[in-house]
Amino acid sequence: MQMNAVKLTVDCTLGNNLLALAGDSALALLLSKANVRLLDLPLEAVVCIQHGLAARPDYPIAPIAAQADGLAVGDAYWLRADPIHLLLQRDSFSLSEPVPLPVTHDHAEMLIAALNRHFGQDGMAFFIGRSGAWYVRLSKIPEIQTTLPSVALDRNIYQFMPQGTDASAWVSYLNEIQMLLHDHPVNIQRESGHQAAVNSVWFSGGGVMPQPLPPESDIDKFVANSPLYHGLAQWLGLPEQAAQPPLAGLLQHMGACLHARLELPGRHLSDDMGFGVLHDALRTRKITQLTLNLGCYEKTLVATVRPIDIYKFWRKSKPIGTYLK
Repeated sequence: MQMNAVKLTVDCTLGNNLLALAGDSALALLLSKANVRLLDLPLEAVVCIQHGLAARPDYPIAPIAAQADGLAVGDAYWLRADPIHLLLQRDSFSLSEPVPLPVTHDHAEMLIAALNRHFGQDGMAFFIGRSGAWYVRLSKIPEIQTTLPSVALDRNIYQFMPQGTDASAWVSYLNEIQMLLHDHPVNIQRESGHQAAVNSVWFSGGGVMPQPLPPESDIDKFVANSPLYHGLAQWLGLPEQAAQPPLAGLLQHMGACLHARLELPGRHLSDDMGFGVLHDALRTRKITQLTLNLGCYEKTLVATVRPIDIYKFWRKSKPIGTYLK
């Protein structure tokens, strides 16, 4: 199948492997030719804003993702409840990567059952989506604002605890969760196998399912694997497609669309396999405009490049990390 020329927006997290890329990498070459801006927003917030979602006070990521993840969202208030590992520092706890922590389905069911037994009387019901993601449905809307996990990664969590009128109650819930999970049989088994214990959860992305809005973007297709992206596609009434490697084949079989949004798994992305393919597609005008949204903790690097920009030979490449300073 011949690939149609498309605009492409690519969302990717800059993991350590990408941040360490040298100035002669394909990503560095793309950035050197691009119009680059550094936003003081995490990647998930950027994606939400680009599709008309506002933070009130959270971006309603949880209900949108949960709906696509096979859960009956209704008009209830939902939060993501990612399983995490908190690492004890000298006088604080930090949020360890990755978030969410990988948990087998059997272990997840045991931990979720324990959470539901303990918190059912507080109007909280925990669920596992088809993807394995964790959510909690609340019987009433809480007066809190949460922090997206990418903002808090590898930092003292104290300043990223829930804020607002009900903050003290939610900090208490988190303390109870830590005590509940501390000596749970699942964690005893995980630690005996040299795996990080699931010693807490991270609440974020709270809200009720928002009403559909007129499109604020010309994006007309989502190519992704995560519940949030599938949920956004369904909420917007747009077609969706799984992001199956290799990337060259994915671009070849993207089908009829004018502007696709592609979610790439940055933590496992190879420079040659990923950004090299994008560079070649841009050079051969199979991509008419490429926008890279590169998330790095609380910031997002936004780079836009067109085929004609590839020939700006006077722009020199530099290491990826220098763009974030």
